[in-house]
Amino acid sequence: MPGGSGVVQEIRIEGSQRIEPSTVRSYLTIQLGDPFDSAKMDESLKALFATGLFADVSLRRDGNTLIVRVIENPIINRVAFEGNSKIEDKQLNDEIQLKPRTVYTRTKVQQDVQRILDVYRRSGRFAATVEPKVITLPENRVDLVFEINEGDKTKVTRISFIGNHAFSDDRLRQEVQTTESAWWRFLSSNDTYDPDRLTFDRELLRKFYLANGYADFRVVSAVAELAPDKSGFYITFTIEEGERYKFGKVDVSSSVKDVDPSTLRSLVTVSEGDWYNADEVENTIKKISDALGNRGYAFVDVRPKVKRDKDQKTIDITFDVQEGPRVYIERVNIKGNTRTLDKVIRRELQFVEGDAFSTSKIEESRRRLKNLGFFETSDISNTPGSAPDTTVVNVEVKEQPTGEISIGAGFSTTQGPIADFGVREKNFLGTGQDLSARFAISFREQEIDASWTDPYFMDTNITVGADAFATTTDYTSESGYKQTSIGGTLRAGYDVIDYLHQTWRYTLRNDRVSDISVGAPLYIQEQAGSATTSLIGQDLTYDRRDNRLDPTTGYFWQWSSDYAGLGGNVKFLRNVVLGSYYYPIADQWTAALRGEGGYIDALGEQVRITDKFFLGGDNFIGFRTSGVGPRDIDSKDAVGGLKYFVVTPELSYPIGLPKEFGIVGKAFTQIGTLVDKDTDLAGISSADSPLIRVSVGVGLGWKSPFGPIRVNLAYPVVKDPHDIKELFRFSFGTRF
Repeated sequence: MPGGSGVVQEIRIEGSQRIEPSTVRSYLTIQLGDPFDSAKMDESLKALFATGLFADVSLRRDGNTLIVRVIENPIINRVAFEGNSKIEDKQLNDEIQLKPRTVYTRTKVQQDVQRILDVYRRSGRFAATVEPKVITLPENRVDLVFEINEGDKTKVTRISFIGNHAFSDDRLRQEVQTTESAWWRFLSSNDTYDPDRLTFDRELLRKFYLANGYADFRVVSAVAELAPDKSGFYITFTIEEGERYKFGKVDVSSSVKDVDPSTLRSLVTVSEGDWYNADEVENTIKKISDALGNRGYAFVDVRPKVKRDKDQKTIDITFDVQEGPRVYIERVNIKGNTRTLDKVIRRELQFVEGDAFSTSKIEESRRRLKNLGFFETSDISNTPGSAPDTTVVNVEVKEQPTGEISIGAGFSTTQGPIADFGVREKNFLGTGQDLSARFAISFREQEIDASWTDPYFMDTNITVGADAFATTTDYTSESGYKQTSIGGTLRAGYDVIDYLHQTWRYTLRNDRVSDISVGAPLYIQEQAGSATTSLIGQDLTYDRRDNRLDPTTGYFWQWSSDYAGLGGNVKFLRNVVLGSYYYPIADQWTAALRGEGGYIDALGEQVRITDKFFLGGDNFIGFRTSGVGPRDIDSKDAVGGLKYFVVTPELSYPIGLPKEFGIVGKAFTQIGTLVDKDTDLAGISSADSPLIRVSVGVGLGWKSPFGPIRVNLAYPVVKDPHDIKELFRFSFGTRF
């Protein structure tokens, strides 16, 4: 680009088509009357390129004329994606910056290629490739096509730990959310590499070690290495366990006026000599904060003062109650809920405008919002208010679909082949109400039911619901008849105290006994036809299990009672009590003791067979369904009983396979009986023995991708001659 003396007397623009020459001149730093200066001409060249409007620019001098030649970048006519099936066009369009009617530049194309690759990497597809193609059109326009090869998901091939001595690699793999790839995990995404999940795994490891006494634990590094062929990731956690500590002296102190520390010591959940547990420390802080909040001390701050003795490997801890900053909630803003009503979110919050700001209440509210299952993410943050002693709380949610369609299939010894279809909406019209309908069919049973639940009826803490059902069940093989039940239930429930829940219900049901087998006893034949039951009942439940579906510690009990006789032509009083206790013996070893029992008072009338207890099959393994208890000796039809109990000691244990397989072994004993001594059964030569039956068995349980599979092999070591045994029992179910 020549320089030299002379003055610019003319600036000539060449090559511009869409862009006005005056616009090109406006970007130049050299203007008419300026000397031909090489530095200024270089700056002008850079300025024109920086606009992104031109594919090429050149400046040259012709006498006293500056000639600026430009080649304009084309305009994008259309942006398209080819080869993508796992990620939709809309999601990719939202990520890229190039759009129709914008200027095409190579730099922006490369940036968009990287953005698309980032989208695929976030979904676990690190082998994805993107090739941009440009199709030239008339009038300096182009179509931009991103040709995508999505590739397979890049799985986590191996998870390793360095520096662990107290716990094995297998044990630590159970604590992190990321899992190693295996064929049975095709319904899970946890075996794909996710940087955010890896960060979460670091926190899970820290919490695990701190809950087991390792107060000095830290994760040195968490490295994910991609195999050269991009086929999988090798994840390595380098950790320092440190020493294991026990609690030393545990005390409570207070600098708050009128707060006596001695009244708070009963709230402390840790004791001297226990292994140090950070979770229990946090639990104690929450309990003390909540207790003082209930007493009217809104502005307290409970801080654990820790004194560590590395020689004795103990940690002395004092829960110090101090005056906290006096901050009030000025306003609560809720954002992101396009469908869910504000009140559905607000009723899960443990604070309102005007309340004292409490970190523990913020955390509890965050937990309750997550448990709703309505939101993909939910975040609670606070910003300064209009005054120094006020704060604004911002609740931001991202909604997710709450409707679901379920299609199920399975097999069990009792039901035979099973199929079901159901629809459910957990957040009906954004009100938080739960609606569902289901249809199920098997060789033994056909069922249609619908359900509605409002967890906060009329904005109170009372859960109200209604159910309707129609069921036909074939009891021919056990008792020589078929039963059709049509009816509905109204229910209302509430929490009495923490962990104790009360439910009241009213049921109106019509039961029809039909298709009675030839040779059935007179007692069953007399019940042919319909009967109407009008029943009021209650369930009182106390649940302290760590997990309702797969408990390993804690206990549970429930008392249910039903009174039939408020109208209808059926009358009885029925009580059922059941409970369970779980105790972890060692890692993956859990001892359980379960029991249940029931009694029906006929209230001076004969109890219909449709309302009686039956024992055997799933509730007493080793015996066929309805295989235990009173029966007609001639026809062998079971006639049910009025009193029963079953006690089950059980041991769950590993069978040598990794826990992630979801297969556990079980050894159990069942002890129980069923009697009907209070009823004079017409025309029955009855076998009604009070003998206490005993069965022993072993089994396997598999939480498979297809649903739970259970296999049991049991033998009745104590039985009545008229009982019907069943050595093998199998059930399999799935829902997707």
